Amino acid sequence: MKKLSVIALVGVGLLAASCNKEKSAEAAATGTEQTVAESKGEVLAVDTVASVVNWKAFHKGGMAPRWGTLTVKSGDLSVENGTVAAGNFVIDMNSIKVDPASVTEKDKKPADLEAHLKNPDFFDTAKNPTSDFKITSVTDLKEAPKDAVAGANKTVSGNLTLSGKTMNVTFPAKVDVAEGTAAIQAKFTVNRADWGIKFGTSEADPAEWMISKDIEIAVDVKAKK
Repeated sequence: MKKLSVIALVGVGLLAASCNKEKSAEAAATGTEQTVAESKGEVLAVDTVASVVNWKAFHKGGMAPRWGTLTVKSGDLSVENGTVAAGNFVIDMNSIKVDPASVTEKDKKPADLEAHLKNPDFFDTAKNPTSDFKITSVTDLKEAPKDAVAGANKTVSGNLTLSGKTMNVTFPAKVDVAEGTAAIQAKFTVNRADWGIKFGTSEADPAEWMISKDIEIAVDVKAKK
């Protein structure tokens, strides 16, 4: 029996390690709220139709991932000297969607998870209907980490507000600027507990601690005249 238990534990560990490889984005560096970059140069309005925020969440070990989208409500990007120098965008938290393909259990429904994510356990969208990101700096990226979004050429820092709390996050991004257009693409992971979203983080309750604190965020924001 003891031998069987050891084999079972090893099997679970290997499964967790294997599933964890699905988490392809590195953790963003986080810190206290910083001064927002001044808007100057050419200011382009965010194209809310073409822009989207994708999210992905996990159980511990990367098992049973859930993913979906959020709508970008408004924003702008400031272009100076051929690059994005400042900007912001607002996310409609009530627009959160769960991709049905991520919910494979017969007794689970995407709509139920959407409702749970909106309630006070998570984002409390009745109290905090929007989240936002405000750029604090954009600098050249010398060498992109292996898990950065393809084509990453800049390091972007900004104040990310979730559930009414603001933290500064820093991550590699692909920043493109052309005549009358600008775009930012990035993929990074944050620890939701840093923003006070602590449901499922209790080590005392096995039903809770199986939920990972990590949220993978993929930003695709486009702006134009």
